[in-house]
Amino acid sequence: MFMENVFLALREIRRNALRSFLTILGIVVGVSAVITLVTLGRGATAQVTREISSMGSNQLHIRPGQGFHGPGGSRSTADKFTIDDAEAVSTHISGIEAVAPNSNQATQAIKGNLNWSTTVTGTTNGFLQVRDWELHSGREFTNTELRAGKAVCILGATVCKELFGAQNPIGSWIRLEKLSCQVIGVLKTKGQSSFGHDQDDMVLIPIAAFQRRIAGNTDVDAIFVSVRSADAIDPVKSSLERLFRDRRRIGEGKEDDFNVRDTRELIQALTGTTRVMTTLLGAVAAISLLVGGIGIMNIMLVSVTERTREIGIRLAIGALEKEVLIQFLVEAVAISCFGGVVGIFTGLVASIAGAKVLHLPFVLNFGIVGYAFLFSAAVGVIFGYFPARKAAQLNPIDALRHE
Repeated sequence: MFMENVFLALREIRRNALRSFLTILGIVVGVSAVITLVTLGRGATAQVTREISSMGSNQLHIRPGQGFHGPGGSRSTADKFTIDDAEAVSTHISGIEAVAPNSNQATQAIKGNLNWSTTVTGTTNGFLQVRDWELHSGREFTNTELRAGKAVCILGATVCKELFGAQNPIGSWIRLEKLSCQVIGVLKTKGQSSFGHDQDDMVLIPIAAFQRRIAGNTDVDAIFVSVRSADAIDPVKSSLERLFRDRRRIGEGKEDDFNVRDTRELIQALTGTTRVMTTLLGAVAAISLLVGGIGIMNIMLVSVTERTREIGIRLAIGALEKEVLIQFLVEAVAISCFGGVVGIFTGLVASIAGAKVLHLPFVLNFGIVGYAFLFSAAVGVIFGYFPARKAAQLNPIDALRHE
């Protein structure tokens, strides 16, 4: 009996092919939209996690002030750090691999008649270890260069490309505003960060040279710390907070005028945001499925009206109400399930294409595919039940008289 109802449903769908196609289209759009948006959202979350991880693993950022404003740092009137603070971290805190004092300033890099707006960063060799950055060519700073503040620099890949093209820059000289520096190394490419910032667009110089020749002060904007293992992050963080409270003479009960953040917090904040956006976009896309369900109900009601005499004949020759109900319900579910299958295929194709265009990883979640299909089937059951029930409850005599 069930297969007979399936056969009757498919026959009716073929009989009104254009109307059925337009009805199915609503389900296809809804299912494909849900799969596409959720998949791209998960890809964005994976991209954020991967890019923040590329900044360096088990990393802690220490900045003056209470605010934390992402890659630009905190904006506060609190006193800046000094080189002595960074050295105190290296001396008094156990469980760390590397420490890197860090100060930045926008500048103009000049080579001959070429120039490029970039960021000059005063730091030490610890910066490469903390940020998990390797050299493409050349060498690191020597201890003598760091202590004396020699005018030497390491170029990011973008600056190297803009100033030297395909030429080997090692040994060449460039100017950072008025400071002439000899290029001793080039960093490997890291690409764009999660904040849309080109990580390769920078020049590294010894922090002593930065302070004396560019900034004109002894300030350190931030201190980056690399912890040996993930288990040691929280103990090291607590030790750092105690150390800086002591060094900055912060009394008992007073708020810190610095902040210590780890990359886990940044990952949680950003991935939490992308997950919320993914959920909202998925919910908005799911609304189109409801619209498709309303379309199914509308078409099924029209079908019941058109086939009133057919229903009356079936009831008059002995068909049970539940058999008529199942016939129309199967027809509605068949439309929604077929739309669900086509929507899944369309959604996966759109997700792959969208991931390539947006340069996101393709993260397929079979759960959302299954949920989308089940939801489309549920839409067929829910919105098909009322027209099917109306057909089953028709009075055979009134149905036979229907014109």
